[in-house]
Amino acid sequence: MSTPRIGVTGMWSNSIHGLRFDGSAVASAVLRSVIRAGGEPLALFAESALTAEERLRGLDGLLVPGGSDVDPRRYAQEPVAATAVADFPLQDQFEADMMTAAIRLGIPVLAICRGFQLLNVEQGGTLVQDLPAESPHRNDVHVVSIEPDSALAAALGVAELPVSSYHHQAVDRVGSGLRVVGRAPDGIVEALEVDGAELLAVQWHPEDTAGSDARQHALFRWLVDRSRVRSGAEVPA
Repeated sequence: MSTPRIGVTGMWSNSIHGLRFDGSAVASAVLRSVIRAGGEPLALFAESALTAEERLRGLDGLLVPGGSDVDPRRYAQEPVAATAVADFPLQDQFEADMMTAAIRLGIPVLAICRGFQLLNVEQGGTLVQDLPAESPHRNDVHVVSIEPDSALAAALGVAELPVSSYHHQAVDRVGSGLRVVGRAPDGIVEALEVDGAELLAVQWHPEDTAGSDARQHALFRWLVDRSRVRSGAEVPA
């Protein structure tokens, strides 16, 4: 049984502890979650001489994790004071290109938080740039209701679950071709799917509790298992 190779987009940062200059980082919890699900995570740097399609050759799946805010200029807005875009100006384009190429090539994709928001923007949607200070989404646990006929519900095996929420922005106008399959009690969009694509996109952070919560682990298991199927290897029982 082969181990699927999961590309994980790294976030270019101007300052990383232990380095003299800038660097690229991925949250350890994300990498551990991929490994725990049976995959081998490979961090992808934001610059390359290769096209997105070329970079995906040899990879079985793609994960676009959380990070800085998407540049509002991508959805025809000016940044508000609370918006903090990526240090590297081409970060958004890098991750957008990787997601677009993966969808086109039929490579399974899991998009988390920033990745979820970027997907919506790239499909022509918009974002609320700053939620109210009292919003439970900013740093709390709340419930998400899942559409029962969705791929997300099939992957999780539940219609409702508590999630670790850490975001000050949210989907406003939903992008073209996207289906809302999860919402918080206040109506905030929490999960999106693309018809005909092997893609799950969630606003919350499943990596925070995936080590102890089988429902959150199931998202990473879905990515690894679907990637294994694409590679032609047998999925373990």
